[in-house]
Amino acid sequence: MRIHYLKHAPFEGLGIIQEWAQAEGHPVTATHLYWGENIPERKDFELLVVMGGPMGVGDDERHPWLTAEKRFIEQAVKSDKHILGICLGAQLLAAVSGARVYRNRHKEIGWFPITFTEEARALPVFAPLPTRLMAFHWHGDTFDLPHGAIRIAESEACLNQAFMCNRKVIGLQFHLETDRTGLMELIQNCSNDLTEGPYVQSQAEMLHGSECFEAANAALRHILNRFCASD
Repeated sequence: MRIHYLKHAPFEGLGIIQEWAQAEGHPVTATHLYWGENIPERKDFELLVVMGGPMGVGDDERHPWLTAEKRFIEQAVKSDKHILGICLGAQLLAAVSGARVYRNRHKEIGWFPITFTEEARALPVFAPLPTRLMAFHWHGDTFDLPHGAIRIAESEACLNQAFMCNRKVIGLQFHLETDRTGLMELIQNCSNDLTEGPYVQSQAEMLHGSECFEAANAALRHILNRFCASD
């Protein structure tokens, strides 16, 4: 399966998705949007991965490429492509599907548990996963569910943590792809986000929770394997 990903910032890469793709023999290409690179033709990939970033879905004035990107994502959804959106990517998927994206009541930054819904556990992509999973978070916004979407996961701080539409589109607000290198990149580049809050961990707490990487990364590999095998 040919994979293409949209990258919004130099420090937010694929994480373990790159390793998984290489191990499974899936070729990977990228568009670095912040460099002004052109988005590919939809015929050039089977799976589109939309990564995270420090900007918001409405920051078109500061980042003019967002306008074209949203149009491209909307067209990809209508073309029945497999699409995975992570954090900002999930928010973009929600926005182009007509759902509202807005500031969450709390920032959620660090290691916090998510709970997979009963509806999620009835889907082949998510069925064998544990009911609760410690996931890494770094977001201040949230979204309403797109029309017809299934809520996949929730957390104490954020009701809509993940959704799936038409078995071809998955939005994950949290970061199962993050590895230790990715965590350090976020800390170094986005430390201004670490304000006081009930769901904001310190750098030391985030690094102390790094034993959670293995389970989170394994869950994403499972999701990707099943997602890419689905029609």
